[in-house]
Amino acid sequence: MKITLTLAKADIGSIGGHIKPGERLMKVVNQFVTRRSKGLLIDFYLSHTGDDIAILMTHKRGQNDSRIHRLVWDAFMAGADDARKQGLYGAGQDLLVDSFSGNIKGMGPAVCELEFEERPNEPFLMFAADKTDPGAYNLPLYLSFIDPMYNSGLMLSPSMFKGFKFTIMDVEHTKGDRVIELNTPEEIYDIAALLRDNQRFVVESVHSRGNGEHCASVSTTRLHNIAGKYTGKDDPVMMVRVQGAFPATGEVLQPFKIGHLVAGFMRGSHAGPLMPVKNNSTISWFDGPPIVSATAFCVHKGKLTEPADAFDHPFWDYIRDKVSQKALDIREQGFSGAAMLPYPELEYGGIVQKMNALDKKFRVRREKKAKRKK
Repeated sequence: MKITLTLAKADIGSIGGHIKPGERLMKVVNQFVTRRSKGLLIDFYLSHTGDDIAILMTHKRGQNDSRIHRLVWDAFMAGADDARKQGLYGAGQDLLVDSFSGNIKGMGPAVCELEFEERPNEPFLMFAADKTDPGAYNLPLYLSFIDPMYNSGLMLSPSMFKGFKFTIMDVEHTKGDRVIELNTPEEIYDIAALLRDNQRFVVESVHSRGNGEHCASVSTTRLHNIAGKYTGKDDPVMMVRVQGAFPATGEVLQPFKIGHLVAGFMRGSHAGPLMPVKNNSTISWFDGPPIVSATAFCVHKGKLTEPADAFDHPFWDYIRDKVSQKALDIREQGFSGAAMLPYPELEYGGIVQKMNALDKKFRVRREKKAKRKK
């Protein structure tokens, strides 16, 4: 059976700043999708990560379907309206355009999709991140699909011997999607050269070279490219099919033990370690740290199993302690050096006004030349 998974996420209002969306808001969105899903969706699942609400949907309408995307947009709009009535902070923050144009990509919400023929058993992972940008998934995808130190299946499983095809997007190019396709293992150094720059080059998708199937999809929205100013961090989502011809669940999860440094934290302007958190976790200290949740499912004939929280295990409690210490260490630097993002990532915020004002006050000091002795 051929099905499509569509995953969308947006900040449409939260309690006490950026902490969580609140039970009433979650209920409003859930009820809206339930009413409007008849004849469109096979199944759906609602959750939140930090202050963002995520909607996972299964259907048969393929990728970029206008009716599916319209459902998501209208659900977020209905939630934003209720958030305004409640007086929640940032109501409708990620809804950056006035009207629906057929596809929610480029309209604010993060969205990614997978379309495939179901295997007899079809496990996959749903990732949702908050207070960071799409480049946060670059390193985990590189390690879990390319590095045999993290993915032993690259050595042990013949179905992965041919490697994978990475589609990478230049997200700073705003006049259309500028992408490149690179193959592993032949071009891993080229992939590494691009993925080191998390703010510009982002993995959009991964396909198996063994069977040609789509196995990973990432949202690539950069909100400041749409709004022309800082409106919030991009808070990306990702879906990864696992097992069989693809990396095992544990091989996809393993890179998140690093707590690697990503863009995010307060006002989206700092660097901080990515913390793996349990489902429906809140945001707290310094609007962070940047967090990511991982929910495991199987899907059969389009119906989702109950969710399994992939980061709800004693091992990840230890990792959270480790990440907390890394976060404290880098925050000790405050605004200095690597603790804050480079200027190109800050140019959509208020600092550009300050720098323009200061620039006018600079002067070139002209020193008198020393006279030579006769």
